[in-house]
Amino acid sequence: MKKEIHPEYRKVVFLDTSSDYKFLSGSTQTSEETIEWEDGNTYPLIRIEISSASHPFYTGKQKADKVGGRVDRFKKKYNMK
Repeated sequence: MKKEIHPEYRKVVFLDTSSDYKFLSGSTQTSEETIEWEDGNTYPLIRIEISSASHPFYTGKQKADKVGGRVDRFKKKYNMK
């Protein structure tokens, strides 16, 4: 890698604001906010809206509103057999 052209890669804490789930990961993102992690070290804090703790696909709370195909929905809409 060329020197001085890549952003600094460091450990940061991501906080899911919808579920208060936190995890430590590596990233090049920066933040003015910091948080003390379980290991006693202080890391930059990045706030996110969705993570695996709150996304419907991973939590199993997704709704399956599309039952059947296009033809079935058309027939249901126009009261056909």
